[in-house]
Amino acid sequence: MILGIGSDLIDIRRIERVLETYGDRFVSRIFTEEEQRRSERRANRAASYAKRYAAKEACAKALGTGFRAGVYWRDLGVVNLSSGRPTLVLSGGALKRLEAMTPAGMVADIHVSLTDEIPFASAFVLISAVPAASGR
Repeated sequence: MILGIGSDLIDIRRIERVLETYGDRFVSRIFTEEEQRRSERRANRAASYAKRYAAKEACAKALGTGFRAGVYWRDLGVVNLSSGRPTLVLSGGALKRLEAMTPAGMVADIHVSLTDEIPFASAFVLISAVPAASGR
């Protein structure tokens, strides 16, 4: 069962400008420590941050709240499973919203697709509910 869908497109040059202007202030306000570690290791750190920024925007849309109703940027963290597949880990208000929209007896499963083709980065997020007994 699909609970929410969101997508976002961002110009990587916009993130480059914000990184130049606000640097660590921007990074620490928007990104989790894990996201910062991963992005700072990348040759094109702006593209890495842009994909994660787009994923957060797409997830906030999929939650149906945007960045309001107690959902904050750092409540959404882009991580990679051991397979390399990206997903999101939610905390705080985002997790509360996810729990509220997940039907009883089901668990939420978040699917994320990230891509970039300079100068753009894009993310698509699909939140589904699967039976809790399925082991997810």
